[in-house]
Amino acid sequence: MSRSRATEVELPRRPRRTRPRLDARRRDTPRRRDGWDEAWLPRAHGERFQATRDPGARGTTEGRILVVDDESAIRLVCRLNLSNAGFDTLEASDGASAVALARAERPDLILLDVMLPDLDGWGVAEELAQNDETREIPILFLSARSESGDQRRGHAAGGVGYITKPFDPLAMTNTVRDVLERIRRGEREAIRREWKRLMSGK
Repeated sequence: MSRSRATEVELPRRPRRTRPRLDARRRDTPRRRDGWDEAWLPRAHGERFQATRDPGARGTTEGRILVVDDESAIRLVCRLNLSNAGFDTLEASDGASAVALARAERPDLILLDVMLPDLDGWGVAEELAQNDETREIPILFLSARSESGDQRRGHAAGGVGYITKPFDPLAMTNTVRDVLERIRRGEREAIRREWKRLMSGK
């Protein structure tokens, strides 16, 4: 009995896929555009972005205000309202810290409470007035003491105004801005003369 011979059938071959060469793919990959700021490129591990070193790119503010009060709630109200108006703020809760901060940071204006622990507001004003580096910093007194004698003492200490507690936060912010603008125009003594006339009732 004879065996049947298997017939060989040649199947059609699938066309072989060709991949682009590596260097070709690199050429086709879009490269980083010239002019992109290097500050936005990924940095070392743990540092996603690097802040720009261009000093002109920093935001500008209306000025720096040192808020001195032993009540944290008062400092908070002042900070929030001044910050919303574009000011930077520094804070101190006692007289000694206020003097140290004023000497170190040279704020544009000081909101100064009178009744402070250890060194009161009058003492702070006197110490700052004795130092050439701090004597020109304008002081707005901020106090619950509303007697005319207190205002006269604040004027004698070199202050440029007196805000009585409780105060309207919006009015306080406007006063700070107006005083700073006028002082920058060279009107410091004019402000003090107007305050003196108000105290005398003229």
